[in-house]
Amino acid sequence: MGRATGTSKRIMAVVVVVAVAGAGAACGGATGDPPAAAPSSAAVHSGHHNAAPPSPVPLRAGERFLTLTMPQPYKPVAPGGGTDEYRCFLVDPRLTTKAYLMGSQFLPQNADIVHHAIFFRIAPEEVAKARALDQSTPGEGWQCFGDSGVPDDSWVAHWAPGANEVLLGDHLGYEMPPGSQLVMQVHYNLLATGGKSGATDQSSIRLRLAGDSAAMTPLETFQLAAPIELPCTAQESGPLCDRAAAVEDVGRRFGPDVGGTEDGLLQQCSAGKPVAGNAQHCDYPIPGDATVYAAAGHMHLLGRSIKIELNPGTAGAQTLLDIPQYNFDDQALRPLPAPVHLKQGDTLRVTCTHDAGLRKLLPQLRQLPPRYVVWGDGTADEMCLGLLIGTSLG
Repeated sequence: MGRATGTSKRIMAVVVVVAVAGAGAACGGATGDPPAAAPSSAAVHSGHHNAAPPSPVPLRAGERFLTLTMPQPYKPVAPGGGTDEYRCFLVDPRLTTKAYLMGSQFLPQNADIVHHAIFFRIAPEEVAKARALDQSTPGEGWQCFGDSGVPDDSWVAHWAPGANEVLLGDHLGYEMPPGSQLVMQVHYNLLATGGKSGATDQSSIRLRLAGDSAAMTPLETFQLAAPIELPCTAQESGPLCDRAAAVEDVGRRFGPDVGGTEDGLLQQCSAGKPVAGNAQHCDYPIPGDATVYAAAGHMHLLGRSIKIELNPGTAGAQTLLDIPQYNFDDQALRPLPAPVHLKQGDTLRVTCTHDAGLRKLLPQLRQLPPRYVVWGDGTADEMCLGLLIGTSLG
């Protein structure tokens, strides 16, 4: 996923999830029924494929479904000689009164090329800027490595392989003011097509919306990112096994903002000093009180494990997420057994382990040149991103 490229937006509130199984100027249409195809889980680190979507949980009192679809089919084209494109599409739920997003089910129309998707809420006063981005870019939508490119956006939904419908708890949801819209950021990966474009996609999302009431608790999504400093194995060699060359290559493929993410994370997490190794972590002091309801972790194909801890090394330490055997095709949000309350002065830690030896075993990666892996937006790059869903840090 791409949002953690900006260090100023690293800690963000998380959604409460009960996982049930997670261009031109035109805006996406709204319909009552979903498209006919969605992905299902596959083998560990293998990639994903199309399957029939599961039926959603029946609507609860006061809820309604609304399906938003990309305006037109889009044919991704990876820039910079890479195999990945991040594309943003503006879709309009046409809200005339305040609503709450209580759940969502992303429906990738072409799961062979859809790596993940993030949905950002765009405030009514920022919609004109999103439209301007759309209108100034040829074709459908606009390229958007890192984030949506629209000021003051807010992460309100996402999908990665293994996630089906995300259902938030009673009276928990993301605020959707009247006139607000959504940016659908889709990460397209073309490794399955050898980096060549040709296939198209017209994905959708089914929103579960409820009206405004005094009982509602608004939620946010928090991101916890850690650096990646994964060297080539002893059996590998090549120009991209040099760290500086690998960092430069990420910048060439995705631009300077993404290219500078690794060094930004090092400054935040380890005093700017890269230490090569399989495991990396980052600590985040909590600036205010909040309540967390669910957690998830995101890495790419070299990921082995991910953990999120509260106050590690203390008597009151808690583990919010522990995935000792990471499966790229099982990235659903995990509801916590009970809500966890964060206090000002607490510390959250995200820890990831990666394995460069997997590169020789995976069909998607074995034909690519070996590289020193740092944070990057491509499927052949890596991420360490913990997600928490909860109330705003107050």
